[in-house]
Amino acid sequence: MNTQLIFENLFSPPILFFLGGLLAVALRSDLEIPRDVAKFLSLFLLFSIGLKGGMELSHGEDIGQMLKPLIFAVLLAVAVPLYTFVILKRKLDIYNAGAVAATYGSVSAVTFVTAVSFLQEAGVAYGGHMIAALAIMESPAIIVGVILIGRASAKDNSPKRMRKVLHEAFTNGSVFIILLSLVIGMVVSDKQYEAVAPFSESLFKGILTLFMLDMGLLAGKRISGLRSRGAFLLAFGILIPLINALITMFLCPLFGISLGNAFLLTILAASASYIAVPAAMRIAVPKANPGIYVPLSLGVTFPLNIIVGIPVYYLILQNLYA
Repeated sequence: MNTQLIFENLFSPPILFFLGGLLAVALRSDLEIPRDVAKFLSLFLLFSIGLKGGMELSHGEDIGQMLKPLIFAVLLAVAVPLYTFVILKRKLDIYNAGAVAATYGSVSAVTFVTAVSFLQEAGVAYGGHMIAALAIMESPAIIVGVILIGRASAKDNSPKRMRKVLHEAFTNGSVFIILLSLVIGMVVSDKQYEAVAPFSESLFKGILTLFMLDMGLLAGKRISGLRSRGAFLLAFGILIPLINALITMFLCPLFGISLGNAFLLTILAASASYIAVPAAMRIAVPKANPGIYVPLSLGVTFPLNIIVGIPVYYLILQNLYA
């Protein structure tokens, strides 16, 4: 196995700044990224990747090649919360089991953005439609999680309550900005895109690096909330992403999905939401404890994927596609 990619990923500026954020928390530094600044950085990254994805889509892609990853993405978003809920309800109450299951069925946009940056550095092509895969994977897991809780707790999901959940799932800021940028990227001309490219492309790596510092600070603070939750949740936050990634990696070649797209699907399968799901769960499942599902996804699974998962998944896929 070529370990050079692992070291290159570990010593890239975004990862080093992420580790620096973890270190700052460990040393009890007062380093802080203001929330409004952090929100801008997040919006910029999602805007930039959505716009570029839309531009790639506008230049035409084979419909068959587009549909395979998109259908695969939806199936993942439904299947993961179904099987993880069965595991989780053995140790957690119904509400928290459903919330954690939805969290791991949904995705992390920041992990996806970092993976795209990795592919660009490696010179590996991927389809613009993978941005749509990111967007459509957010919502099904939330809906499945809420239905599972409703069925298991013998409570009716009233139409009014479900409408609120659906509205939150589809209009969540991270989902909306990705879809908006994707559509705009599809309709603008090459000349019009060139006018914003210096902003959306040239600044991308620097903005990502600063944002990863903030992610390191957040992860360092959140992981402390899991100390009293026992080994089960820690093992879940590590093993489930690895299982999801392995299943995806071995299935993608069978479906004829290209290396770049398979890598991004693997990253999406292995990631967990810490933005869209918490926002939806506050409305749909107020009895679920955010002190469980947020630190689990942000403090355990996110660092695992960012530091180790991205280069290791890619190396495994390289061998599978060789």
